Parts: sequence; structure tokens; C-alpha cells
Amino acid sequence: MSAPFPMPADQPLTAPRRPRMRTTLLWVAVIIVLVASGLLTVLAITRETGVMGLVTGSVLAAVPVFPVIATFLWLDRYEAEPPSLLALTFAWGAGVSTFGALVINTASLIAIHNAGRDMTYTAVFVAPFVEEAFKGLAVVLILLMRRREFDGVVDGIVYAGMAGIGFAYVENVLYLGRTLADTGGGGTVFVFLLRCVVSPFAHPLFTAAIGVGIGVAVRARNPLLKVGAPVLGYLVAVALHGIWNWSASSGMAGFAAAYVALQLPVFIAFISLALLARGREGKLVAQHLDIYGRTGWLTQAEVAMLASLPARREARDWAQRTGGAEARRAMREFQELGSELAFLRERMARGTASADAPTTEYAMLATLSRLRARFLPGFTQA
Repeated sequence: MSAPFPMPADQPLTAPRRPRMRTTLLWVAVIIVLVASGLLTVLAITRETGVMGLVTGSVLAAVPVFPVIATFLWLDRYEAEPPSLLALTFAWGAGVSTFGALVINTASLIAIHNAGRDMTYTAVFVAPFVEEAFKGLAVVLILLMRRREFDGVVDGIVYAGMAGIGFAYVENVLYLGRTLADTGGGGTVFVFLLRCVVSPFAHPLFTAAIGVGIGVAVRARNPLLKVGAPVLGYLVAVALHGIWNWSASSGMAGFAAAYVALQLPVFIAFISLALLARGREGKLVAQHLDIYGRTGWLTQAEVAMLASLPARREARDWAQRTGGAEARRAMREFQELGSELAFLRERMARGTASADAPTTEYAMLATLSRLRARFLPGFTQA
């Protein structure tokens, strides 16, 4: 089988452009903010829990982190997000969001106490607005720093989820450490079961609503939808968070009722929405790679494989059996680059691609050809 046009074997993927000064400065500023807020958060928590509480809380709070992260990454199968950006959003949720929430929520507690009002007002009417705003800023930050890495609803859900996971981790450290210092091991076990076993998805699910809103806005052409979708997503996140906090302050009966009536339906709805969005990504891959299949840049079998997650897995297994680990790596890179090409083509169709998109497109096609030769040595090109 041959390609319709010669593709130089040494044609490289487009070299990354030198970062603009403002991008570099933004990265530096973000790192400084993350480090500073992280250190201040650790100091604030240690002041309340002591060193033993901090260490114990950190270990116990880590238990649900990896399964929850794995769940969100499982949704992002067509075009995996860069690990550096996922780590950034997690760190933002763990550092900036938690420290900002600590400062503002504590100030509101003092103000409400001085006003003689019920202290639960902060948990229900203040904390949700504050915490979801800080966590949602992580998604906005990714959009500002790496617009090319943000293609829609699935990306929004993943980045928002990572920020929520980071926030939940540090908040759990605080609650577990504080309980250990105040009541000992029995109370700590109860808090661990309640927060880390029964409801580990709470914060990520709340913030995922913001990610959905921003993901819709990224793809929208209607100016009203571009503004309205993120705002609506934020309000949904705040409402879910507020109801959840209210249930937690209503005793075990109220918590159990809210868990059945709110948490489980929201979790099911979230999974359903995420799977629908992921399925739509598969259709987009098939749609936008079809032109390459019709013109010979890709085979029709490759287009079908790239658009199907089960077929991708089978292709990686086949490459492993026939060519070993190196062939499997080449196949995985081929699949990831194929998805990136499809989403680039989709941005070109929507008119949101950068000016160098045609050059990047050709470079991707050339790189796909080289990767193909690594897992399918018998393939020839014109």
C-alpha cells in the first residue's frame, strides 16, 4: 500500500516554538503561587493537627486518591492530557484552592460568629462559592496557558476532576488530622470511612460541572453560550456542594438521605455524561480522519482502529505479539498522534486552529508514517 504523496522519512514533527515571554512569566508566577500556597497550607494544617496528625492524615487521605485519579484518566482515552498539566491542576487544587478557602472560610466563620448567626451558614452559603471558584480557576488557567490542549467536555471534566481531587486530598488531611488530635483513633476511623471510602468523588464531581461548562464554551460559537455555559456550570457546582454540606451538618440521617438522593444520582449522571462525551470523541476521530483514509495517508483499517477504543487495545496487543515492546510503544504513539491529528482537523474545520495548522498537519502525517514503519516494517510508501 502506498501514500498518494511522497513523505520524507526524515520529516520531523513540527518543532515546538519558543515560548512567548508572557507564557514563561505566567508559568513562573504559577509555580511561585503554588509553592507559596502549598507551604502556607502545610503550616496552617500542622498548627491545627500537630505533626503526628499531619503525617497520619496525609497517609490515610492518599488511599482514595489513586483510584479516583484512575477513574478520571480512564475517561480520557482518545487523547490523553499531558501529565504536566494534570499535575498542575492537582497541585492547584491541593495548594492554591485549599489555602484560599482556608483564609476566606475562616474569615467568614469569624464574621458570622460575631454576628451571632448559625455557624453552618459558612459551610452551606459561603464555602461552596469560595471553594468551587478556586477549583474552577485551575481549569481556566489551563485554558489560558495551553489552549491547544483543551478540546471539549472530556478535557474539562478531567482537568476539573484533578483540581477537585487535589482539594479533597488536602481537606481530608485536615479533617483526619484534626480528628486524631481531638478524639483519637476511633473518631479518625469514622472520618476516614465517611470521607475517603463512602464519598471520595464528592469534590471532583462538584467541580466537574464547571469543567463541563467550560468544555461546552470551548466548542461553542454562540457568544451567549460561551459565557453562559461556564457560569451555569459554576452555579451547578455550587448548588451540589451546598446541598452536600447541608446534609453533612444534618446528622447521619440527613447525610444518608442526601447520599442516596444526591450523591449516587449525580455520580451516575456524571459517568453517563462522560461516556457520552467520550463516545462523541470517537465519532469525531472517525469523521475527521476519514479524509486521510480516502486519500491514502491512512488506511481505512487504521481509521477504524483509531476511532475505537477496543480496536486500539487489540492493536497494541497485536503489536506486542508481533514486534515486542518497541512495536507496542510505536503503536501507542501512533494512536495518540492520530487522535491529536483528528482534533487538529476538527479545530481547522471550526476555524479555531492556529495559523501554522497546515504545517503541523503535514508534520503529523509524516510522523505517523515513520511510526507505522516501526510496528509494520512491511509497509511501503511512494
